Amino acid sequence: MKLLDTARTWAARIKRDGLTLWFSLRDARTPWLARALAWLVVAYALSPIDLIPDFIPVLGYLDDVLLLPGLIWLTVRLLPDGVLADCRQQADAWVAARQGRPRSLFGAALVIALWGLVVWWGWSAWEQR
Repeated sequence: MKLLDTARTWAARIKRDGLTLWFSLRDARTPWLARALAWLVVAYALSPIDLIPDFIPVLGYLDDVLLLPGLIWLTVRLLPDGVLADCRQQADAWVAARQGRPRSLFGAALVIALWGLVVWWGWSAWEQR
């Protein structure tokens, strides 16, 4: 039971920190490197489309379990303490108000573009055989 509680706490923290990054994009005190990484992470995290679809066994959940939490953790580490505290407070208020999860249509477009590049590359490699 303790392991399950730890996993739930960790998942809630990752979810909150994803929202924290969304708020950090609007904070002028966010350094450019953290802002650039947060922009990519937020676009992907809030995208309604996954890079690796969940129906693909094992790999489908790899981005949800390892990639995304790792990128969120890294980006949060790049934020200054004051920005992090303020943005976490905003994220907690957002969750407490039970507002809907923000969506990123740009993130969906980014994922579709990446898949398009993969398909184009695969097609080009196939044609050259």
